[in-house]
Amino acid sequence: MTQQTETESPEGPGSPADQENWQLFRGNGQRRTVPIPEAPPWRRFANPEHDDTEGEATRSNAAQSRAHYVIGREETDVVNAAIHLRRPLLVTGHPGTGKSSLAAAIAHELDLGPVLRWPVNSRSTLQDALYRYDAIGRLQEGNLERGPGDLGPGIGSFLRLGPVGTAFVAEERPRVLLVDELDKGDIDLPNDLLTVFEEGTFEIPELSRLPEDRAEVDVLTADPHRTAKVRRGMVRCTEFPLVVITSNGERDFPPAFRRRCLPLHLGDPDEARLREIVEGHLGPEALADAGDLVMAFLAQRTVGELATDQLLNAVFLRRGGVRLDADGLLKTVLHRLNADG
Repeated sequence: MTQQTETESPEGPGSPADQENWQLFRGNGQRRTVPIPEAPPWRRFANPEHDDTEGEATRSNAAQSRAHYVIGREETDVVNAAIHLRRPLLVTGHPGTGKSSLAAAIAHELDLGPVLRWPVNSRSTLQDALYRYDAIGRLQEGNLERGPGDLGPGIGSFLRLGPVGTAFVAEERPRVLLVDELDKGDIDLPNDLLTVFEEGTFEIPELSRLPEDRAEVDVLTADPHRTAKVRRGMVRCTEFPLVVITSNGERDFPPAFRRRCLPLHLGDPDEARLREIVEGHLGPEALADAGDLVMAFLAQRTVGELATDQLLNAVFLRRGGVRLDADGLLKTVLHRLNADG
């Protein structure tokens, strides 16, 4: 992809004139109508509300990015063992090593649909990840005046399964569930999650109390415009989901939890793997002009944490004709991630 500018520089990419053209925002207060260049492939998003050609192209770009996920043979062996055993993967590693992207790569290669993602924080509870019930909304709906025979929406319209709950809906093929940064959650959260993982089922009490003539209810799911049938308030999987749990190593997990997971550590990629990642995401032409950026990245990584996508950002800018040097923009793009940096 070529960076779009107002005018073509006769001196070619990287020239002083071209350097000025890449600056869409110039900070001088003068209004200009300029074409906005395409975002990097990993920063393009599809609109799930529309199934049009543009959306398909965006999804194709995202799929292409997932297709170029680079991982070693030892790591793929661990991933395959977890798939065969239906055990959660507990993935650790520095920021930017591809922990979260692994879930998308698995779902892409095995054609298992969109990843069900649960981003964990200090306020996260398993209850919210399983389902949410809008009791107030149902009460307000019940107080509305209706015509004869109009009973209004049923209870299923006010109950939505969360990402974990949706992963346990009975399906012919398993879903991929990403539990992102579990170490940021409450200390009891791993054990709470382990109970569901061991039993493969959970109960929705609001549905269990319904009379027999309403034993089967259609509820909303974490997938847009998709419902699932829940019978007698029990959600029970037929195929255990492929679970990827990421951790930044901020704290340890209980032994009982770790015993039921397969550990996978993703190390920092070496020079050969970095070059493979750049070529996979941006093509061989971008790699041919990125040798100095790769070496600068490796040199700066020795004195502080850097993420691989920072290198991709630098190569993408270089590909668009932006001059990067160690004393200027490159230092900003390759900023250290650790606090003392």
